Amino acid sequence: MKGLLGNASDSALDQLSRPGAFYADQAVRILLPGPLQKATKLMKLTDKAGLTNNLTRSINDAAGLAAQEAKPVFRSAIDSMTLTDGVGIVTGGDTGGTQYLRRTSGDVLRQKMRPLVSDALGKTGALKQLDSLGRGGGTGSMLGALAGVDLSRDGLIDSVTDQAMSGIFTYIGREESNFRNNPLKAGQKLLDAVTGK
Repeated sequence: MKGLLGNASDSALDQLSRPGAFYADQAVRILLPGPLQKATKLMKLTDKAGLTNNLTRSINDAAGLAAQEAKPVFRSAIDSMTLTDGVGIVTGGDTGGTQYLRRTSGDVLRQKMRPLVSDALGKTGALKQLDSLGRGGGTGSMLGALAGVDLSRDGLIDSVTDQAMSGIFTYIGREESNFRNNPLKAGQKLLDAVTGK
């Protein structure tokens, strides 16, 4: 069970860490904090006007970078599973392991992911863009007021972390379900990992 869930986790994180993966998938695309539909429409207008330099794409790129760094965090949570946990996961349906991870380790994983997201937001330039938006009570302050968006660094980091975690669990659930429905493929991956192929 640990092997299956480990493979599901690795595969999900590999997919999400590809450049543009979060942004390309509407199901996990990360949006600005606040009333999301209103904020997203506003961001499209400000991006076109050259005011926000595609901040939404930058925060999605940051989530991908954080996903790339998150493998050991998820592996650690999986390695600490007990035999009793494993039995519950086996009988828990197609995404029993994912639900177990979310339920038992979600808060810890979020705490460990938050600094990864913060670093990644710095690397993609999203925090710098945010700072320039919020400076001097100009466009950024007006944008925040109109959309009800928290344009603080902490607000953005928290929002991106929560949305990235949700996306990661969505992908882990898909992968776990695929592995359960095709156990021969999952077994081959485990065998390849053991034999070093």
